[in-house]
Amino acid sequence: MIKIHTLSLLPSDAASGEAIKNRVALELAVGVKRITGYRIRKRSVDARSRQAKVILELAVFLDEPVTPEPAFDPELRQVANARHVVIVGAGPAGLFAALRLIALGIKPIVLERGKDVRSRRRDLALLNRDGVVNPDSNYCFGEGGAGTYSDGKLYTRSTKRGNVLRILQLFHHFGADADILYETHPHIGTNKLPQIITAMREQIVACGGQVLFGHKLADILLDGDQVTGVRTSDGLVIDARAVILATGHSARDVFELLHRKKIAIECKPFALGVRIEHPQELIDQMQYRCAVRDPLLPPASYSLVTQAEGRGVFSFCMCPGGIIAPAATAPGEVVVNGWSPSKRNNPYANSGTVASVDERDFAAYGFTGALAAMHYQQMVEQKAFVLGGGHLAAPGQRMDDFVQGRVSASLPGCSYVPGLRSVALAEVLPAQVNAALKKALVEFGRTRKGYYTQEAVLVATESRTSSPVRIPRDKDSLQHIHIRGLYPCAEGAGYAGGIVSAAIDGERCAEQAAMAV
Repeated sequence: MIKIHTLSLLPSDAASGEAIKNRVALELAVGVKRITGYRIRKRSVDARSRQAKVILELAVFLDEPVTPEPAFDPELRQVANARHVVIVGAGPAGLFAALRLIALGIKPIVLERGKDVRSRRRDLALLNRDGVVNPDSNYCFGEGGAGTYSDGKLYTRSTKRGNVLRILQLFHHFGADADILYETHPHIGTNKLPQIITAMREQIVACGGQVLFGHKLADILLDGDQVTGVRTSDGLVIDARAVILATGHSARDVFELLHRKKIAIECKPFALGVRIEHPQELIDQMQYRCAVRDPLLPPASYSLVTQAEGRGVFSFCMCPGGIIAPAATAPGEVVVNGWSPSKRNNPYANSGTVASVDERDFAAYGFTGALAAMHYQQMVEQKAFVLGGGHLAAPGQRMDDFVQGRVSASLPGCSYVPGLRSVALAEVLPAQVNAALKKALVEFGRTRKGYYTQEAVLVATESRTSSPVRIPRDKDSLQHIHIRGLYPCAEGAGYAGGIVSAAIDGERCAEQAAMAV
């Protein structure tokens, strides 16, 4: 007999197999000897009361051997001589689209403007050390996309869009720890993702697919309203009846290409603000209500949301034990993002904290049309670069100084390697965003004791929360509304918001594209 049972345990008990069995026996009113074993189905931490508890959902085996989970079949086959689909972009959407095409018997040809993960590391080192941005190889562009070197959080609310478990199983198949299959907020870590992404690419190639690095999309070839292929910046032309456009939310040149070719795109609201960093111990104290975090509990995270000045303000991409990274994709701009290693054991916690912006905000600065949000985004990032003083130094301000309108006389230690420069962030942020953030931070401090503190630093600018452009597509065929064979995909097209949702959308586009060839 198998019983599904949920336990609420002290961290010490949750770490002990014997304690778990004893508690299950007590709550099910059975003898301990009848429990032959259990499997964890879900695990989470409940920190709402003074004593944090670990919540375990278990499949408990009574009077019968523990059976393993059914083996996962990644459905890989040889496709070297099959019909092909071109995929532009080797981020999570592109890689999972390629794997899905292979499962469907179609050959994927993946074009990536950046480099493989190993070569990409050198460009990231140059970015952090000298402030030199390679427009085709950075935190956003290259094998694995933005997720490879910016954390690997796998939490998603997109459960109605596709098979989340299948995405997690594929990650596990290619090397991720098994706990991502049952953690409520699964996380791989930037230190582990490169090897996993490499394994995916090697499998795609072994199955007969192609992954071509250093090939930047220059043109989408058309015959009337039908895609016929693509051309890259180095002159490579590939004929194709189906092209999956999975270029990510920062490929501004792709948005400009579509606009020039009069392929319909739309201005899309997004969110803009700062990345806020606290000492991790302060967040632990705030969330766990204790002086020192129990070592059996994970470094604490938070999720905050409120309404201020008529717009939503919320935390985004929270990184416990994390690092703030420079995420610019072109010279002359400062963009910040955050990531954590798998152990989340750095001394700081950071999170994007952003306010929603829309067409009214863009128009107030003279930006209209399909690229208005993108130009507004660029304006703020370029202003941050100038006020940061160059070499990717970022404008920074203590939290209380920001709210009170004072330039900080000094700044606390910070994980951002290129360094901070004390600046009044009101000079960087649009006035409406600045006002909303001020009010929201006070509100967050009121509801979360310890959050509002001079030990926290705001770093500008967090501006790549989502795509500033939507590429419209048919809801059923997933093709562009005017162009047959063009499949706008995932974050860059405005249809995803993270690694898992992008991977799901990649699979969906692959399934539709496979029927078109």
